[in-house]
Amino acid sequence: MFKVVQIQYSTFSAGRAALRLHNAFLEENIDSSILSLQYEASDSGKIKCLGRNSRIISRIDSKLQSYLTRNNYKEFGLYSFPILGTNVSWMDQIKKADIIYLHWVQFGFLNLSNIEQLAKLGKPIIIFMHDMWPITGGCHHSFTCEKYKTRCDNCQMFPGKKIIDWPVLELKNKSKLYSKYKNLYFVSPSKWLYNCAKEAFLTKNRSVHYIPNTINSRLYKPFDRNISRYILNIDPDETIISFGAISVRSPYKGWAYLQKSLEILHETVSTKKISVLIFGSGYDKNVADSIPFKVRFMGYLKDEYSTALVYNASDIFIVPSLADNQPTTVVESLCCGTPVVGFDVGGIPDMIKHKENGYLAKYRDAEDIANGIDFCLKNKIRGKMLPFFDESNIIRMHLELINSFCKING
Repeated sequence: MFKVVQIQYSTFSAGRAALRLHNAFLEENIDSSILSLQYEASDSGKIKCLGRNSRIISRIDSKLQSYLTRNNYKEFGLYSFPILGTNVSWMDQIKKADIIYLHWVQFGFLNLSNIEQLAKLGKPIIIFMHDMWPITGGCHHSFTCEKYKTRCDNCQMFPGKKIIDWPVLELKNKSKLYSKYKNLYFVSPSKWLYNCAKEAFLTKNRSVHYIPNTINSRLYKPFDRNISRYILNIDPDETIISFGAISVRSPYKGWAYLQKSLEILHETVSTKKISVLIFGSGYDKNVADSIPFKVRFMGYLKDEYSTALVYNASDIFIVPSLADNQPTTVVESLCCGTPVVGFDVGGIPDMIKHKENGYLAKYRDAEDIANGIDFCLKNKIRGKMLPFFDESNIIRMHLELINSFCKING
């Protein structure tokens, strides 16, 4: 049986996608391990974290990145031009692995030279695209920009004259790396990013595959709503609208549209016994004051059991993202039987069947988000995970992919 190593910045928050794939592999008796930059307490010898020096390098790199991108337009989100990093190609986990999964490795974990050090080993490397960074000149989401299909010149994130055109330079560096090594393969968890990769300058002639993130449906499943609310001390008679984000004001998460939609809803619904549950971030007075309903901040939920309880306690979950790949919150909510309302953008349409297990609103239309909330509540829409996202089906696709790579690489 082959051995797999998952390389991931952290297994917390968005890093759970790598952790879930790792755990799913272990359940299938596949020898999987994780190499993470950030320390975490783990009873499993399968998760190894890098030492203090690597984390110091990461912090220095983050400061350099902040300085280099100090004049960019923050409304376009995160931009990464990796400078520093850590060579992990010599480590036992890497040497013993047959397959390397490269997940999210920014913030000074790996730079392009470090990725090349891995590529030189000749092992199949699956670059799992959790956002657009692998196919752009450095932005993690391009929004409506399509210059990643050509050369990323005149980047919208860096207006005006500049001494160094960072996006053009990064695209060239990635192009050299990708063209030099044929053992790099690309996997997207959404149809949207898969289609982007098939048209991107960097990957249009490369092996690109569509495989969604895994979900543990034995953990995320319907649970008695009243009991969920009792545990969380939530009024059983209230209508609960939930929203999750580590940073409510992230340019990706569309908070302004959710706020506006709640104002519209407040003017149109007959009942005012509605509460808004916000999880993932701490109390924010400005956010609380801007919502016309009662607000409860759940904070950052470290364990998935608490997260599953919140979904089960909710009547509806809102994901007003303006740019997103395959937000796991959507499939988590649907698995728990809670319908989802979100914009028809990115990978969200993969998971929501309009007016069946949720509602797909017109992009950047707050009124349609309000319509979606009203429709789902009035019609008692139930969330339901689509069969394609079943964990066994996703693992089967990974195994087929890995087996094909093993044949190619002898």
